[in-house]
Parts: sequence; C-alpha cells; structure tokens
Amino acid sequence: MAVQAVPSTATRIVRRDRGAAAVLAEADICVVGAGIAGISAALEAARLGRRVILADTLPVLGGQAVNSVIGLFAGLFSNGFDGYQLTRGIADDILRDLEAQKALHWRRGPPHKVVLYDEIALARWIEEAVRKAGITVLLGAVMREVDVEGGGRIREVRFAHRHGDVRVRATGFVDASGDAALCWQAGFACREFGDGTIYGTQMVVLEHVNEAALPTREELAARQAEVAARYGMLRHDGFAFPFVGRGIALVNMTHIETPLEPLAFSRCSLVGRHEADIAINFLKSEYPEAFGRARVRTYGYPGIRQTRWIVGRQQLTAEQVRNGTRFPDAVARTAWPIELHSHAEGYIWEPFPPEHMHYVPFGSLVPAEAQNVVAAGRCIDGDAAALSSVRVMGPGIAMGAAAAHALDLAGSGSVQQIDTAALVARVKDNVEGEGPRYN
Repeated sequence: MAVQAVPSTATRIVRRDRGAAAVLAEADICVVGAGIAGISAALEAARLGRRVILADTLPVLGGQAVNSVIGLFAGLFSNGFDGYQLTRGIADDILRDLEAQKALHWRRGPPHKVVLYDEIALARWIEEAVRKAGITVLLGAVMREVDVEGGGRIREVRFAHRHGDVRVRATGFVDASGDAALCWQAGFACREFGDGTIYGTQMVVLEHVNEAALPTREELAARQAEVAARYGMLRHDGFAFPFVGRGIALVNMTHIETPLEPLAFSRCSLVGRHEADIAINFLKSEYPEAFGRARVRTYGYPGIRQTRWIVGRQQLTAEQVRNGTRFPDAVARTAWPIELHSHAEGYIWEPFPPEHMHYVPFGSLVPAEAQNVVAAGRCIDGDAAALSSVRVMGPGIAMGAAAAHALDLAGSGSVQQIDTAALVARVKDNVEGEGPRYN
C-alpha cells in the first residue's frame, strides 16, 4: 500500500499589529442595512451600473425579512379579496422565483391580501441575487465612526469587524439600517419616542402542526385575551398563520421591548424567546389537537418595529395616510393599515377600505441635514402612526429602489437638488397602475 504524503501543517506565531491600517473599500453607493429595503436599494443601484457596497451588522443578508422570520410580505397588495400588486422591481423577481419553488402561500382578504413565504427560500434568493449582481458585501460589521464634511456630506464610514477595521468611501449612502444608525452616527438630527414605546415581536415558526384542527385567528385571539394572565403572557391578541400544506405555522403572539441601549437590547433576545415559549405552551395546552405535536423549527431574531428615525425634509403624518394624500414626489404606495404596537397587551389596528391608497413622499426619505444620504425602510420620517403603516415590506422595497435612483441622479451632487420629476418618472411603476393579482 502506497504511503501518501501528508500536506504541510506548519504554523506560525502571530501577534496583532496595533498600528495596522484599516482596509479601504470604495464604491459609488454604500448601502447600510441588508434588510429588504437595503437589498432593494443595492440591487437597483447595481442594475444602474453603480459600484455597490452592502454592509450589515449581522453575519448574513436579509435583515428582519429573513432573520426575524417575519414570514409574510405585508403591504405589497391593494386592499380587498383580490388585490393587485403595488410594488414592482425586485418584488416581481422574488414572487416569480419563490412561486416557482412553491415557497409561497397566499392569504386573501378581507381586508387585504398577503403572501407568506419560506424564509429559507427568501434567504437563498437574496444571497444569489446579490452574488450575481457583483455587489461587495461587508457582513458582521458595526459602524465605528462617520466622517462628515462641511455641508452635511458623508465622505467615509469606518466599520469595526472581527478581522479588522474597514473604511468605506462612497459618493452616496443609503441608510436602510432600520434605526437610522448611519444618520445617528453622522450626527444628523433623528427622532425617538419621548414617552412610551413601540413593542417588537419574537417570531417563531412551528412545524408538525395539524392544520385541520387549527383555530381561526379570531378564536385564537379571543382565547388568548381570556387566559393570557393565567399563562403569564404579556400580549393578549396574537395569531398563528398556517403555511397551508406544509404543517407549518407562523406564530406572532409576543410583545417585547426593543430599547436602543446596548445591554438592554441584548437582553431582549432572551426575554423574547422566553415569552415565545410561554406562547407555545399556551398553544399546546389550549389546542392539543392542532399543536400537541408541534415543535419549534425557528426562533427568529428579535423583530423590531420602530425605534429611531431620521428628521427628514418632510414628515409623513397619520392624517395624510388616512386621507390618501398623493404627493407630487411620491415614490412608494401601500394600503396597509395603521398598525401601532404602542401598548403591551395589544395594538391599534386601523384598516382601510378596498379603494384606499396612501403614499410615501421622497421628502420623507431625505435627511434634512444631509447632502448625499437617502433613507429607506422603517427609519424614514413620519409620525408614529404614519410609520406604522409604511414600515412594512411592500413599500420598503419601493423606498429602497427610490433611494438608489435618487443617488444615481445626484451623482457627486446633492440629493436635495435632484430633478424630482425625473425621479418620479423612474419609479412610476411603484406609485401608479395595477400590477399582477396572482389569482
């Protein structure tokens, strides 16, 4: 028997070079935050021929859409049983490709239509789309400092990474961080809640669920409200949506605080999973036929709704949402209800009629003090109730696309001075017309 040569296993002793220079990466557009809004911005910018760097604090792409297992595309369709698609762009590609994989499940109204998705399938779609687009990714990176030139122009962002610091220099930036982290670190004015809190949710995916025995959403919420105190549940009105035909249910039955203080926020992950276990015990005890054999497939990362957001050139208001105000610079639309999780036991749910539509103005995406930054997603400027109706995934995708186009139009100039009519023309498919219905 021949003896094979053993590959070299030589090692060397190394020490950290405290004077090592940070890695410099340059791009046309840097997108901070790889959730659905940031992914939309990055892919749209790449399609425009721009060099893109996509950075996120998590070691994986997808943000809350994947890692908090939100599980459904909210705000993507008009109201009514047979609503039409409102947001196009990557939404078209995602729905087409996941439908082909049988990784979607449609829930039709009233009052609205949503589509559930397999979070693993969405994660792989995002990863492959980003890879094929040639986007440079910087994952597991935390912003250390932001270099701002006079007049509110960000020149460079410095990130801390476990393998060394990285300096990202770009012409334009998208703040899709969810918490306005880029604008906050840059020293631009931001908004936070003065009193009270908006609660987040610890999502859970259960498998081995008996779909035939599932209670209705109304029955489940009524029973939870009746016995929540007995089980020690904070929230009284949750739900469990089945992914029909798979024996899987998406459970949304908790409320957790998501503070901006580092140690308190870190603790919320432990609290959230404890609350989720209490909810699962409730489901198993109260509905043994449906959930008796169920087990957890996935605990998501803590789901965050609203924490900190920009002070924009314009603030979207709840009155404008209710009135369906159509802005001259509208870049996104949705018909999603006002969904304000402002008290521990439940939330405000204010649905709109089938013909309703409300819009997001570009002015709400532009930080008032910045020249080369556009926000997208849940950190745009709006009052608390207005934000609760536009922070969902449908308009988030549209806002990401609008941010990319705005920075493309601005070039080395200011987003405060772009031709707004040209921007609106570019994103018109996201603010007018009827998309597919997916019957």
